[in-house]
Formats: sequence, C-alpha cells, structure tokens
Amino acid sequence: MNRIAGLYVGGITTLEPEGQSTGIFKRLAEAPLQLTREGFSGDTQADRRVHGGPEKAVHHYAAENYPLLAAAFPAAAGALCPGSLGENVSSSGWTEATVCIGDTFRLGLAVVQVSQPRSPCWKINHKFGEPGMSRFIAERGITGWYYRVIEEGRVAADDAFELLERPSPEVTLARLWQAGLAHRPAIDELAQLIAARGLNPGWVEKLAARRDWLVENAAASDTGASQE
Repeated sequence: MNRIAGLYVGGITTLEPEGQSTGIFKRLAEAPLQLTREGFSGDTQADRRVHGGPEKAVHHYAAENYPLLAAAFPAAAGALCPGSLGENVSSSGWTEATVCIGDTFRLGLAVVQVSQPRSPCWKINHKFGEPGMSRFIAERGITGWYYRVIEEGRVAADDAFELLERPSPEVTLARLWQAGLAHRPAIDELAQLIAARGLNPGWVEKLAARRDWLVENAAASDTGASQE
C-alpha cells in the first residue's frame, strides 16, 4: 500500500512581471485537510475554465517525474520539487504508465476517482523561466492527473493511498495521452478510449468529435477513390 508523501494547497497569487493571476504556487500542508467535491480546503484556482471544479477537484503528480524535469532543465532543477507544478497530492509508486482512467483510490478518509490527465499550460514555463517546459511535459506524457471526489473526508500526509477499483485496466493515462497527441489515431483506438468508465465527459466529447471527423474523412476518401 502506498502512502501520501505530501499535500499542497494555495491561494491566488500573481506571476511576475506581467502579473497574471495563478494558483500554481502551493504550500505544504502541515495539518490534515478536508477534501470536498470541489477540492481541498484552503485551495483555490485562478482560471476555473481549465482547473478545479468537480471533474478536476484534485491534482496528483508523481514524484518520480521531477528528476526527469530536473535533468532536462538543469537551470531550474533547484526549484523543481514536489508541489512546484501546482499539484495537491504527491506520492511515489504510481505514474501515468500505471494509473488508469476510472481508477478509484482511498485517499485518507476520502475516496477519489481518476477522471483525466492534467494538460500542462504556459504558466509552468512562466513560473520556471523555461519556455519549453510545458511542451516537454506534454511530449513525455509526465502530466499528472485529476480526480473527482466520490466520498468526502479528511486527508493527511502519510495517510494510506490504496487502489479500490479499476474498471478500465486497459486505458492507462499514458495510452490516453498518446492518442490525444497522435496526428491520426486509429478509429478503433478512439472508440475504446471513449468507452472507458470514469473518463471526464469533456474528454469523451473531444475524442468523439475526433473519431467522427476521421470516420467522415475516411468515407470521403473511399468515395473519391471509387470514382476515379
């Protein structure tokens, strides 16, 4: 059984020198936190269109990813540590290659479910002064992931982090992310990903639109070929 290495929360601050609002700066929680369907007590997000809300209530990032980032961006290595990418939960032992969509975990006294990968944004580049960091994270698939909260409860560092249910064992976060990056993913692959139990409805809609576009273009190509 894994354990939570650290919990991180924070308010709205600014990114200098332009002064954009952000919630990426988190502090280590020194006491247990209450987890609700909107996230941890004491945690806020600046842009609720892309962060936070019931489908992205908790951001989890694997501690194993930080050495990869430090090796790729040595000038920022001293600042790359758990909590610095804006995650709420840090742990070792689970990564994008081993976590699946729909995985349900006991997180302290709460129960959470994996809903989607985290899409890295430009604020990561800005915070660390590294223009290519968010692209590197995306290309390597070391994105972290989001949970929805199934059962609210108290959570503390060193609490147990236990897998309870795995409804879609074939749909790892890594597989889903690679399909999202692919120029022309297989239609059958998209169909399997869309069917994954627990996938955020927004991702389902996006993947379905891409599948439909590929189907329509394949049909158009077949019609054009038959008329030649």
